[in-house]
Amino acid sequence: MKDSNTAVVNMNVKPARKVRTDTALDRIKRHKLLYLMILPGVLYFIIFKYLPMGGLVIAFQDYQPFKGITGSPWVGMKHFVRLFTEPTFFMLLRNTLILFALNIVIFFPLPIILALMLNEVRHRLFKNWVQTIIYIPHFMSWVIIVSITYVFLTVDGGVLNELIAKLGGHKISFLTEPEWLRTVYIGQIIWKELGWSTIIYLSAITVVDTQLYEAAEMDGAGRFRKTWHVTLPAIRPVIITLLILKIGSTLDLGFEHMYLLLNSLNREVAEIFDTYIYTAGLKNGQLSFSTTVGLFKGLVGLVLVMASNRLAKKFGEDGVY
Repeated sequence: MKDSNTAVVNMNVKPARKVRTDTALDRIKRHKLLYLMILPGVLYFIIFKYLPMGGLVIAFQDYQPFKGITGSPWVGMKHFVRLFTEPTFFMLLRNTLILFALNIVIFFPLPIILALMLNEVRHRLFKNWVQTIIYIPHFMSWVIIVSITYVFLTVDGGVLNELIAKLGGHKISFLTEPEWLRTVYIGQIIWKELGWSTIIYLSAITVVDTQLYEAAEMDGAGRFRKTWHVTLPAIRPVIITLLILKIGSTLDLGFEHMYLLLNSLNREVAEIFDTYIYTAGLKNGQLSFSTTVGLFKGLVGLVLVMASNRLAKKFGEDGVY
């Protein structure tokens, strides 16, 4: 009897269904509109960033355009040895690191400070007006920025030098004297990018929980203490992420800006890796050597991003990845 009942129970029990796993294709179908939105960005990076990496092989060749990559002779590490043994390498490294240090120490904190100041402005119309004014220089090319600077600083009729002369002083050649190059460089970056760089910080500030401010007010905190103890800790992950990305561009300061400031009188302090690549590659036709310099820059940036990201995680931050 017991065996028959057991058989009836076993007949009524249905076999368990296999749980269907959610595949990547299923997720893409479910969120197809979101994936469609990021498709242009993905294609951009594939076409203009990843596919050109195949050309890095010419850094290990004596590349000759008429022979192509497959026909050019292989020279191994010859160009790397030349890069590290040339006297200009240490000049390029020194100039690049000094300008990068100025970017980190002087420019990087300024958008944070400006964003905190704008966040305290309660008059909406005035705040919008200020933001519009400081955003405009970002949309100007470096040619325009440097040209306007020339009008202000040139010895021959420059506004600032004419003012100095009228006050009884001696005119200063801001654009040719090496000791003024770095001051002009960082001043132009602040003018052009300061306002635009505040956008991401202002966006981060807007999502800070207002209850934290209310709790701070109940504890007697004023505006400064609320900024120091609430706002800054809330946007710290954004600051750390942007700092890591900034460190990754240590040797990548941008070609156009410095090339427009570069001349024969300030070359000793103005020549950086970006301008040197242009001179060696396009002017002198040393394509393999210029590719080697570019590869060196990229590898240094990669190592610095990985190292700074790991360091940030050790201190309890999220990091970039």
